[in-house]
Amino acid sequence: METDSAAPAGSASPLAHRRPLGDRTFAALALGSGLLVLVILILIAISTTNQASSWFSAEGLKIFTNTWDPAANQFGALAFIYGTAITSIIALIIAVPISVGIALLLTEVVPRRLGQPIVYVIDLLAVVPSVVWGLWGILVLAPWLQGIYASIASGVKGIPVLDNLFGASASGAVSGASFFTAGLILAFMITPIVTSLSREVIATTPIIDKEGAYALGATRWEMIGGTVWPHSQSGVVGAVLLGLGRAMGETIAAALVIGSSAVITSHLFVPGYSMPAVIANQFGESSGVFRAALMGMGVLLFAFTIIINVIAHAVVDRSARRSRGK
Repeated sequence: METDSAAPAGSASPLAHRRPLGDRTFAALALGSGLLVLVILILIAISTTNQASSWFSAEGLKIFTNTWDPAANQFGALAFIYGTAITSIIALIIAVPISVGIALLLTEVVPRRLGQPIVYVIDLLAVVPSVVWGLWGILVLAPWLQGIYASIASGVKGIPVLDNLFGASASGAVSGASFFTAGLILAFMITPIVTSLSREVIATTPIIDKEGAYALGATRWEMIGGTVWPHSQSGVVGAVLLGLGRAMGETIAAALVIGSSAVITSHLFVPGYSMPAVIANQFGESSGVFRAALMGMGVLLFAFTIIINVIAHAVVDRSARRSRGK
């Protein structure tokens, strides 16, 4: 029987087509762990939806109205959805430029021996409990900010747009516990997360690409814009959207500093409410449809988080394809 002289020695052995037992075991464990997480998420979604079904059936599309009156069995969640969205947007507007700037500073500007202490401080800030942020916000930050809010409100009075955003409300008062304070606290909380993830992504930029940009006469800013940012854009976008998910789901800190007022207003210096905050504050005294409404807001928050993750995945993939020139 003739054999193929071009075939490498030992290639006909069936053992060559089988992975080692350790590799197969590890692959099975990894697959099982991933499926377990997926099953747990599905079970959470099913159980919370079942407990909130009476709210969905009783209110229907009225869940997206601005009428929250447990005494009258009216449970419109629009004010809480608005509060969650506006505080998260404020947090992103404040945190993202600071986080990306710090990440670039640590990776592209300061020497490693000077940047390492800053990295330690940022990592420590990431593990500060949310209740500590909330207590500091309501006891220290909010009283200090109230006078600043009043000065800003009087300064922008009568100016279009600015008056609607930073002016006093119809009642003529501003409050230290407000949408903006909650967004500011959330910005403090997500900045270490976005900074750490962005720094790790930016640090993976190949040195040869950066040196090539310098060799062509690029300045440091041009090198960052032409080399570092295209390489790191998808990862930074993912870090930002992860921070958004953290801001949307934060409970204790937001509940302490947002002011607990179910209103929809363009004024940012007045008290508001968010979905995690109302669940934490009112769940203990709820029952029946009231409790189902709070569970339903948890379902909505869960759905919004999934939507954000899907969008993040799409944005990251699109950015990665663009950076590869496809």
